[in-house]
Order: sequence, then C-alpha cells, then structure tokens
Amino acid sequence: MITTRAGSQASPFPTEMAMIAASETGVLRIDLDAIAANWRALARWVAPADCGAVVKADAYGLGVARVLPALAAAGCGTFFVATPREAAEARSLDGRARIFVLDGLFPGATDDILAAAAIPCLASLAEVEEWSAHARRIGARLAAALHVDSGLHRLGLTVVEVQRLAARPELLDALDVVLVMSHLAAADDPADPANAVQFQVFERLRGMLPNAPASLAASDGLMLGADFHFDLVRPGYALYGGQAFQGEQAPVSAAVSLFARVLQVRDVEVGGAVGYSGAWRALRPSRIATLAAGYADGYARAASAATGTTGGSVVIHGVRLPIVGRVSMDLITVDVTDCPVRVERGHVAELIGPSLTMETAGAGMRTIGYEVLTRLGQRMQRVYVGGGA
Repeated sequence: MITTRAGSQASPFPTEMAMIAASETGVLRIDLDAIAANWRALARWVAPADCGAVVKADAYGLGVARVLPALAAAGCGTFFVATPREAAEARSLDGRARIFVLDGLFPGATDDILAAAAIPCLASLAEVEEWSAHARRIGARLAAALHVDSGLHRLGLTVVEVQRLAARPELLDALDVVLVMSHLAAADDPADPANAVQFQVFERLRGMLPNAPASLAASDGLMLGADFHFDLVRPGYALYGGQAFQGEQAPVSAAVSLFARVLQVRDVEVGGAVGYSGAWRALRPSRIATLAAGYADGYARAASAATGTTGGSVVIHGVRLPIVGRVSMDLITVDVTDCPVRVERGHVAELIGPSLTMETAGAGMRTIGYEVLTRLGQRMQRVYVGGGA
C-alpha cells in the first residue's frame, strides 16, 4: 500500500460499477458540466481579458464533438485548434465562433483554411507572404494572427523576420491582423526567470507590428498574474481539470475519471514472478489483482515496476495501491495485499479521478498529465455527464 485517501468518504465504486456495461473493460467518465464550469472560472479569473479555449487533438482526447458545444454554451466564442482539418471539424460544430489554427499556414492550405472560415496563426515570413498573396489574389483582406517567437524557439516569427516584416508594410496591408501572440516555455514554474524574459521580448516584438489584441498565456501562463493576460488567454489543459502550475492552484476541478474492471485476483507465493519477463517477483506472500486496462488504452508501459522499484499506482476502495510487473497491452497487475477491504473479481480500480489526479498518474508513468490525457484510448466505454448528455 502506498497511501490512503479519503478513508472517511463514501466509496465511489458502486456508482462507477453501475456505469460499466457487462462487456466493457472500464469507463472513461467525462464531465461536460465541469469543463464548462472550469472555463467560466478561468474567464472570471482573467477578466477583463477574454478567455478562449484550446480544443486541439480532439479536445485533448475527450471528444471535440461533445466538448466544443458545451464550451460554446458556457459562453466561449474563441477556439484554438492545431490543424486545418481540426478547424474544419470545429467549424462544423459552431458556425459563429472565431477559430484559430495554431500550427499556422501549411504550404498550399489556404483554400482549406478559408473553407473552414478559420484564422491561421502565421509563424514565419513565408507564411505571411503566402497568406498575403492569396488575399491580393482574391481581392479581400484576410484575417490573420501573427505568432512571434519570444524564446521558445519552436514556431514563431523570429526577431529578424519581425524586423523584415515591419519593413514590408505591403504584406500586412492585405491582411486584417486580429491577434499578435506568442507562447511561454516555462510557464508552469513561476520562479523561472525565462517567463520575465519572454514577456519583455514579446512586448518588444509586438511593438514592431500592427496594433492588435495580444495573447501570451495558456493554462499555466494565465496563473503568472494579470500582466501576462494581455487581451486573450488560451487555456487548454486546465479546462479539463489539469493542474500543472507549480504555484497557486488554478480555479478548476477534475473533469475526467478513468476506471477499470478487476478481472481476477490471485495469491502469489514468495518468489513468484508477475508479468512479462518476470521483472517483478514477490518478496512476501502477495495478493495480485489484474485489471482490464493497458497501454492500448493509453496507460503507458512506463508505469511498470520491477522488483525493488516503484511505478504507477491505482486506487481501489479508497486506497492507493502499487502497480507491479509490466503494464501490457490489455492488462495491469496491482499488489492489493495491503488493501484493508478485500479486493475481488468485479471490483473497480480508479486509474484517474478524484483520488488520483492526472499529474499523479503522469508521474507514475514518468511523463506529464498532458500526455496521459491525450493518449487515453477509444477502447474504454465513454460516459458523458452534463452538457445535455
């Protein structure tokens, strides 16, 4: 046993067991009302700045077809996606929203962006030239965001490109610049001096560009203080209950829970090997539960534990219990020897939820909650609650 949680609270498992159809391995519970409430809480937090929503990667794997309408109903009118294809899907869900394409203008994708009535976040001089040329070709000023590189050194107009762009006003004359944006590299750590450096670089670069609303902060950046809010913030992970910021907790609550069925429980003698390659062997008489989840469900193999090492963990009957042996494609093995409530076939384990956050789950998989969330597979039964569900 690792730790106990909420020992005096009622167990959530009977409710979750009722959610799981007999033929299903487990359930991914997505609370649309919680996602909407998280957006409203963040919107209040950053006011008077505007609050958008990042719904790229199928709303971080949770289903953009359900998440985006719930956010729109809550009052969100600005959405960020990564690709033209995602923009087209978002547009099919909301005919009035502003939709920004974060990955910019793919070469030759102007028609796709226009078909989705989306706004590309132009991240290089070549992209600005292509979008501007298309605007002149069709005789219309096209909306655009200018994405500048303030220090992440990933996407974004470099300092030199911004200077060249400022010297070529004819390129921008064909465009309606509706946003100047950048992205922070270390926003999760409020003590990192890179945040202040990027803030100053962003201020300098946007001063060379047309006067337009500005956006620097995403989920973590908006927690750095009002100076970082500018005119628009772009939360993504926080909308879904993520708490990656290392300072004050964001004003959001958990929106995602993942539960898996216990398929079998068996006794293992001292020295007995559990899982592939016998990486974990029992150092005492042990009771091992096998769960119906694995890396095919997005639960990473890196959560495995060999003898004498620690890996991931799950919660059963309010008790946090260690994963032992290798996480395989379909199965996880857990040492339930120390669980004070006897674990039996048909019980349910919490892999993510109120007792085991995405950050904790991510640490057990030697990664971050963002990756855990976006890798959750389609095999688990999905249950949407709230949002008209």
